[in-house]
Amino acid sequence: MRQKKKKSEFLTEVELEFMTELWALGTGSVRDVLARLAPERDLAYTSAATILRIMEQKGFVASHKQGKTFIYKPALAKDAYQARTLRDLSDKLFDGTPASMVARLVDDQGMSEEALEEIRALLDRRLTENDR
Repeated sequence: MRQKKKKSEFLTEVELEFMTELWALGTGSVRDVLARLAPERDLAYTSAATILRIMEQKGFVASHKQGKTFIYKPALAKDAYQARTLRDLSDKLFDGTPASMVARLVDDQGMSEEALEEIRALLDRRLTENDR
């Protein structure tokens, strides 16, 4: 008996590349997405169409037909996908402790003073909102 393929919660690297362009476009055809990829990507139309079709099967995009062309749109908001991915990363690499993940990020020597100040402002705003 053939098993039903499990629906993935996460995008592959290539799918994320396509999804990033779709998030920027809002909606678009295969050609629209291809036009936004780096020219050195050099993907065939049929390959791009297959990738978008797979993404639709996985539930990441939805499509409708406009004439002979399929128009794709994200079925998942970028911030929702970011949150899902960060939760997974936190669980897998930081024992489910978001504070450890943030500590690792701010301990990075390459982080500018400006970026650290921005993080401080975000934390202060969040703490103020929680006090209300």
